[in-house]
Amino acid sequence: MCMAIPSRITALDGTTAIVECFGMSRQVSLLLLSEEVALGDYVLVQAGGLASERIEPGRAREALALFAELMDIAGEPADQAEPASGFHAMR
Repeated sequence: MCMAIPSRITALDGTTAIVECFGMSRQVSLLLLSEEVALGDYVLVQAGGLASERIEPGRAREALALFAELMDIAGEPADQAEPASGFHAMR
């Protein structure tokens, strides 16, 4: 099973984007998207680094809140969680 994480687009460059999730950033491919995206849009990002769908901001924030709650229950605060493969801090 693959879990897609909502991530906000912070930079665009042709068919790739930099996205941010829980303070971590990563470059992703936009090749699977069937619609245009813009800075600030939320997309679902799969583990392989592919953005698969643009989602509404409200749905993204709701899903991110649930992920944060799950990480807190597991004893790992969202802001200190181990980054998913390909995500890294960009400060």
